[in-house]
Amino acid sequence: MDQQARGILAAAIVEALETGLPIAPLPPGRGPADAATGDAIAEAVLDLLEMAPCGLRLVMQPDGSSRAGPMLESRLLRDGAALPAPMLRHARVSAAAVGVLGAPLSDGPPVLAAVLPAIDIATSRFRDGATSAGEEAADLGGLGHVVTGKRGALPEAAVAASCAMEPRRPRGVPVDLAAAFAAAADAARALGGLPAGGLLVVAGLTPAATPAAGEDWTARLAGLGRARVRVVAGSDPA
Repeated sequence: MDQQARGILAAAIVEALETGLPIAPLPPGRGPADAATGDAIAEAVLDLLEMAPCGLRLVMQPDGSSRAGPMLESRLLRDGAALPAPMLRHARVSAAAVGVLGAPLSDGPPVLAAVLPAIDIATSRFRDGATSAGEEAADLGGLGHVVTGKRGALPEAAVAASCAMEPRRPRGVPVDLAAAFAAAADAARALGGLPAGGLLVVAGLTPAATPAAGEDWTARLAGLGRARVRVVAGSDPA
């Protein structure tokens, strides 16, 4: 993928972010060949938007791997936020947690001033969804919105994480948040580090699910708290 093609895709992602209009599927072989190329395109997207990330978002994958992308302050929402279903293209919700750095990243475990339970709503700017790791990386790692609950402290032991449509309250799956934040910190160091106050977002703590209009979804982290989002009918924002 040459520099001109990267620039065209970056501009298309910016347009999709600003207008809500999706990107048509790329011709075979014309998209970013790998995640590294996608990351470079994502950097170009942020430059065009004139936005600096407030942290890093790490999404745990079902196969045990993870994918890192930028976190933007404008994509953080408070507990109980309502989002229009049309803007949530190929949405996937999962339990998440947000760690606020109490000190700049250095060697060793990250120093967290606070931890917030969260629900991650991943989306895609591509009309048919990202078809490769490179496309997803270019699309800011599938960043949609992160809805946060009340501030707390990092639990000492593993927590039970769940994410479900109300009123269901399924049994949670055990999650080692300390290990998840350590992995996010490693990814952030590889990209140059983060200052005090920066955010480490760990998403995909539960299997991803697809929300629909009229549903309330709640993510719970036992011993830490919960975060809830409402999906409503509405127009795709311009």
